[in-house]
Amino acid sequence: MKQIIAVLLVIVTIIGLIVVAFTVNQVGQEEARLKSDLLYRSTLLAESLKETIEPNFVNKSEIYLQGVIERFTDKERFAGLGIYDNKNKVIAFSSTAPEATSSATQIIVNAMDSDKVTGDFETQRGKKVYVLAVPLHDDKSVVGALMVIQNAGYIDDRLTEIWKNNLIRLLIQASLLSFAVVLLLRWIIYEPIRGLVETLKLARMGGPEQNSNMQTSSFFFRPLVKEISNIRNSLMEARISASEEARMRLEKLDSPWTAERLKEFVKDILKGRTIFMVSNREPYIHTKNGGNINYYVPASGMVTAIEPVMQACGGMWIAHGSGNADKLVVNQSSKIKVPPEEPKYTLRRIWLTEEEEKGYYDGFSNEGLWPLCHIAHNRPTFRKEDWEEYKKVNQKFADTILIEIKNQDRPIVLIQDFHLALVPRMVKMQRPGAVIGIFWHIPFPNPESFSICPWKKEILDGMLGADLLGFQTQLHCNNFIETVGRELEALINFEQFTVTRSNHISFVKPFPISISFPNGSEKQNHQNEKEELTKKLGIKTKYIGLGIDRLDYTKGILERLKAIEIFLYKFPSYQRVFTFIQIAAPSRTKVKKYRDFAIEVRKETERINNIFKAKDWKPIVLLEQYQDHTQIQEFYRSADFCLITPLHDGMNLVAKEYVAARNDEKGVLILSQYAGASRELKEALIVNPYNGEQTAEAIKTALELSPSEQTKRMRGMREVIKNYNIYRWSAELLKTITNL
Repeated sequence: MKQIIAVLLVIVTIIGLIVVAFTVNQVGQEEARLKSDLLYRSTLLAESLKETIEPNFVNKSEIYLQGVIERFTDKERFAGLGIYDNKNKVIAFSSTAPEATSSATQIIVNAMDSDKVTGDFETQRGKKVYVLAVPLHDDKSVVGALMVIQNAGYIDDRLTEIWKNNLIRLLIQASLLSFAVVLLLRWIIYEPIRGLVETLKLARMGGPEQNSNMQTSSFFFRPLVKEISNIRNSLMEARISASEEARMRLEKLDSPWTAERLKEFVKDILKGRTIFMVSNREPYIHTKNGGNINYYVPASGMVTAIEPVMQACGGMWIAHGSGNADKLVVNQSSKIKVPPEEPKYTLRRIWLTEEEEKGYYDGFSNEGLWPLCHIAHNRPTFRKEDWEEYKKVNQKFADTILIEIKNQDRPIVLIQDFHLALVPRMVKMQRPGAVIGIFWHIPFPNPESFSICPWKKEILDGMLGADLLGFQTQLHCNNFIETVGRELEALINFEQFTVTRSNHISFVKPFPISISFPNGSEKQNHQNEKEELTKKLGIKTKYIGLGIDRLDYTKGILERLKAIEIFLYKFPSYQRVFTFIQIAAPSRTKVKKYRDFAIEVRKETERINNIFKAKDWKPIVLLEQYQDHTQIQEFYRSADFCLITPLHDGMNLVAKEYVAARNDEKGVLILSQYAGASRELKEALIVNPYNGEQTAEAIKTALELSPSEQTKRMRGMREVIKNYNIYRWSAELLKTITNL
């Protein structure tokens, strides 16, 4: 649309310039013609009157002269006459003529002095007139002057009329031409191209074959149509081959899991049943900036993991609509197809009031359950009003789920994380036949820690409404089972790892979550990319370290910065040749603890930089900003090592993303022993984040590790992620839940 408007503006501008040029020329010619005509008529009139007036002027017949003048009073375009003697005294003057101005008097004087006809345009009483003075003679000299005043306003009126008519003509021409151009662009260019794009899109997405758009394309695009037809057929053949291959792989556990294989697997085990994914965080957030609506993918490990699954499986994702433009893009049912460029599933948004968001999300979830589960030396805060909002919002999610699954036979509902712990029981009570799973992305604490929650029983009972409870590690499963055994009346089967409560059986199993491993593992030279990135950031050092986290106190950012300080003190040879980049995406800024933590990180960064900085070098670059997936990949590939030091974490997918991004099989991962990923990525340098000396030694080891050792370690970790990616995680979760 913008391109069409630009084309129309160019066309209208060109036409406008041409019309203006012609109008200026026409106006100039018309003005010259009208003035010449006026001068001619005025001169002719003056000369004819002169023959009558001059003899009588000499004889001083003033009464006769006044009578002659009055006879011309009502003539068209004629303003009046005046007769003056050589001393500028008025001899006779028509009653309709305006009084002579100083400039008119000067015209009369000039005519008598030069003894020739003199005239000029001037304004009298707000009207444009033409004043012509003719000298009067006796036998010897000039004795006076005859002044003729003609109305000249009609000249400007005529010129204005020309401009008006030509501009109206321009408007009509521009409108007709624009309309013709729009029709031309739409039916000859836009519609055929849109048809071709739609055909390719359907072929790429595996949609039904449609030939209508291909056949109706205009003559100009026939060569392109032929090529696109070949491409479409090739894509269709490739898709059929991929589906057949994926179908053959279903029973081969050692074959790699891909989106295509998961799609075939889902078709095989679900047999047309729809997956309903439920979470607090939505996968796409729409925002409005001025008149433009954009979207972004939030910094969330849960979204990073689940979004590829939904793209492969389809279905519906129910989540809180948090963007300021989210309501502007959904339909009447609060739904929108996503991803925006290539829709593959439905996003159903739930709207929360400011009070609900403050109590349910900022309060109970992030000031209560988050620190409780992470045991990161931050005291949980539990407030009765937050708990009430938490229950209210969980019920709102449950009601929405019940509406969406109303006409579904044995629907599969997968609930994500601690924000919605009560939802499984709420849905199960209304739809006992629904198959419900809940996956707890964060750690589940030991019974002693969890027991401080005032509403622990309600939370546990809500979770046990699910048929399957998934955790990141076996330790978290053990903690949950032990906590249930202490807090609720339930039958626990440690052999099957099930909990039976109110005649309902819940299975408890570990499903360590992963990411979508990129296709292709070809090695590439990322040196140029690193040089461009460091130049953009103003970094001129040889070695680059990287940390990527939300600004969260559980991520060990302060401990990490302290380790950098120790490293530079212990190994001063790395000063001025090493820079650590900490990307810290703002998080939960409405919660005071998070705002205070952000301030503390800034102060610590500034303190360390002030100690070591020299000229154009500082050891730490803090980027408090959100980075999209493409930008983060550049940082991953450019860093000599990635430092991931959470104080307590369910999995930490940043560690896996860093490994997956290193298709050059270089770089080193330094990983906290308290991250769930440390149980899988054993080739990483494992550290205790509370031990700054140990982390500093690990940084030195990472920078001095030989290329062959880097490749050996990175290759091993990449194989782990490749073999157990998010598609396999999803397949195992779905297979387990459908077999219950």
